[in-house]
Order: sequence, then C-alpha cells, then structure tokens
Amino acid sequence: MCSEVSHGLVQRGTQTGRRKDVTEGTLGRRRHARTRRGKQSNTHPLCKLGESVSRVEAVSGCCLPLDEEVIHPSNRLRERTGHEIAARVWKLGADLRPGIDAPAPGTQVGLAPEITCGHCVPCTAGRSSVCANMALFGTGVDGGLADVIRVPERALACITPSACEIAPPLLALAEPLSCCLRARTRLPITSNSRVLILGTGPIGLIHCALAAAAGASVMACGRPARLDPALALGASTVTAAHGDELVATVREWSGGAGADVVIIAVGDPGLVPIAARCTAIGGYISCFAGFPAGTLAQIDPNLIHYRELTISGSANATLEDYAAAVATLSTGALDLSPLITHEFPLTQVDAALDAVRSRAGLKVVVCPGRGKPTEC
Repeated sequence: MCSEVSHGLVQRGTQTGRRKDVTEGTLGRRRHARTRRGKQSNTHPLCKLGESVSRVEAVSGCCLPLDEEVIHPSNRLRERTGHEIAARVWKLGADLRPGIDAPAPGTQVGLAPEITCGHCVPCTAGRSSVCANMALFGTGVDGGLADVIRVPERALACITPSACEIAPPLLALAEPLSCCLRARTRLPITSNSRVLILGTGPIGLIHCALAAAAGASVMACGRPARLDPALALGASTVTAAHGDELVATVREWSGGAGADVVIIAVGDPGLVPIAARCTAIGGYISCFAGFPAGTLAQIDPNLIHYRELTISGSANATLEDYAAAVATLSTGALDLSPLITHEFPLTQVDAALDAVRSRAGLKVVVCPGRGKPTEC
C-alpha cells in the first residue's frame, strides 16, 4: 500500500497547471510525430495516431441502467454506455511517447469521464466540471461497457494512472468519488461538524465515508435496507424517518441546533425544504444529486434569510478531482470496497442491468474477461 497521504485524503493540484501540461504534451506529440511519418505502419489497426486503446477491466454503477432517469443536458446521442471505468493501457498511437504523452502499455489506469474543451468560460474559470462543450465517455464518446475502449487524442488527459495496483472494481469507483470530492470543496466539514446525509445509495454512502474520515459526526437518512451499509461506511446514527419526523429526529440528534452540513444525495426535490429545516444557523446545504428535468422545489426563503444558510450545487468533477480520487483509492486512504456487492462478466451484462434496475445491491460492476458472476 502506498503512503503520501495528507489528512487522510490526497490533495488536489490546480486546473491551470493540468491544462498547461496537456497543451505542452500535445505540442510535443506533434513534434514527435513529424519525425515518425515513415513508421505509421507500426500502429495497431485499432489505434490511430494520437489515440490510446485500453483493455477495460471494470465498469460500474449508474453508467449501466439509470442515466436516463435524470437527463443530462449533453445526453443527446446514444453511444456505448459506461463512464465509471478502470482499464489497462494496451496500445498507443505511433506518435505517442509511452510515459510522456500517455501512460505506457500495461499501466493500470482510471478514465476521468469528463472530456472538456479547455477554452470556454467555465473551463478558463477553473470550473471544467461544467464545461460548455463537454463530452463524456458514454455520452458523446463510446464508454467502457466493452472489452476495449479507444481514448481519442482530445481525451488523453483523462487517462489517470493508479499509484499502486488495486482491484479494478474499486478503481472504477474513482468517478463517483471524484464528484463527491468536488462537492466537499464547498462544504466546511471538520471534526466538530454534524453532517446529515439524505440518501443512502452509493453516492450518499461515499459522502458518509468522506465525512466520517474528516472526523465529523454523521447521520444518514435513507431506506431501511441501506442503513447497515451506512453504519459500515462511517455513519454514527441512521434513520429511515422522513418529513416532520426527520426534522424532529435531527433536532434531537443535534441537541436542538440542527446539522452544520446537509447533503442531498438523492434526486427528490421534496427533500430541499426538509433539508433547510434540518440545517443549523449558518449551515450549508449541498444539492448534490441531479433532479428529474423540469421539477421544482419549494422552500421558505425566511429559513435561508434568518438562518443565514448557504445553498450550493455540485456537478461532475475536474481532472484534478479525479486524480485525487484515484490516488485516495490506490493509497488506501478511503476504503469503499463495501459498496461493491455484485460483479458480472461482460457476457452477462443483461443480468448486471437487471441487478441495478431491481436495486439488488449497491454497486454492480461488469468485469470484461471474467467468466462467472460473483456476489460480494
């Protein structure tokens, strides 16, 4: 297991620095390519100049069946799905230098799904997670539900090597973890915080683990079948209460003050006003989940005004967030293995889809190359 961890989580870099590296790498590849025009015949037929091809080792989660429940603005095309991807580099285009322009063949990698332009207003402001011209693996570019995945030149920066070899299903969780890490940048969670997580699906459980790792006192609210996993991932208190009962439960848990931070981790707009009622004076509410298109939430503005509440949103992740997630998992700073409940070979993808649709477990993972399904 690697070390190099600060405060239990790996620190992020800067968006500007990462973009500079990407630009310099592209220019280097072009100069290198001019010296190798006569060697293009060595390129693998699946791998064009400027591209990388990786063997998919695991693809997990919401990428499998339920993306259409919440319509992402860029979801206009129907490509091969799969955006939570663990892979191993297989081939590089003849103009790419192994270890310089892209990780060398044989390297275990995660693929950040967000393919950004780098020049729109959000990107130049350090918010590439909401790039105006974003494509995603699985939306705009073929995703990972296959034996191999082609990474185009514009997405080479998404290839993120793991510091240490880890189980591919665990590495696939870097994508949802990266999104949670990004949300955390707006939430002042410390060892003195009381954190309420609304929703105990995989995302809510990751938020439980992160808040617990920061030393916070965590209450998780969700369906009864998901409460034991919440306890396993760090929640100190769990409840299946809702509405007025939930508000009363939170008040009792917090000594009447309310939660310092409330994270809405399930796309139910009815939870927004409940979250405001559960939040302490000066507290923070994160609308983390995506909500069904066209829905509205009603909230008493006086709760925001007189309680001085801060409400924020968080969408996707930056390359830096994803790199931090890969490092956090590969160093063992956060153990999310309890989330992985089912694994299927690619030949049984229909069974995997059925397991997710029926909510048979938490994270369902498809592992190309495996012969038999397993239940963890």
